[in-house]
Amino acid sequence: MTKPIAPRESRESEYGLAQLRGDCVRMAPHWVVPAVAAPAPVSPSHIHGVVVSAASARLVDSMSEYGD
Repeated sequence: MTKPIAPRESRESEYGLAQLRGDCVRMAPHWVVPAVAAPAPVSPSHIHGVVVSAASARLVDSMSEYGD
């Protein structure tokens, strides 16, 4: 059993990519994105190492330079 196409659905299927792109171009000025401030640099004294188990360290140490 086929579903009859409603008039609205047929109009939507005729909506082309070019028209959609045109709508997006016209709307683009309305979508203002606020500038994001760059994160402040972190002092080296605040950077701490990563603690891993000995087994994990051996695993990473035994891997090739580009990964296995």
